[in-house]
Amino acid sequence: MTVSLYNASVPVFKQLLNSLNAILTKAHVHAAEKKIDPSALLQARLFPDMFPLTRQVQIACGHARGAAARLTGQDVPGNDDKEQSFDDLLALISRTVAYLDSVTPEQFEGGESREIVLRPGTPNEKRLSGENFLLHFSIPQFFFHITTTYAILRHNGLDVGKRDYMGVY
Repeated sequence: MTVSLYNASVPVFKQLLNSLNAILTKAHVHAAEKKIDPSALLQARLFPDMFPLTRQVQIACGHARGAAARLTGQDVPGNDDKEQSFDDLLALISRTVAYLDSVTPEQFEGGESREIVLRPGTPNEKRLSGENFLLHFSIPQFFFHITTTYAILRHNGLDVGKRDYMGVY
């Protein structure tokens, strides 16, 4: 049985983005209840050389949008990456899920052989087939940033577990 690029990407991205939405909502409530300045969580990092929580969410959303757009031959929807609050991040996730809802399985047809060029025109330019781009670049990147967001919040005392991470499937 063959798995389509659509089924390997859009439902997976939406599942984890919806769980991220729930986790961030829980973190927002947690900060208010514990009288924690929200920026303490939003700017938290696992290690000084890593991006803070806000950037982790922005990058995860960017990978979901970017994968869907590139595999369907569309321009990648931009984002100014200026989110500074939980509400801003929740709105970003909502916009990302809405974009994913706008693409259809039919638009992904032929995407496995579409050439995806990352960092075009730079010394780090990389050319991948659509299938390799999704399976070996985009999905691992997406999961890394979702997992790092979860880990930052868990490390900072948010009571979440594997069920929160997995969301509804």
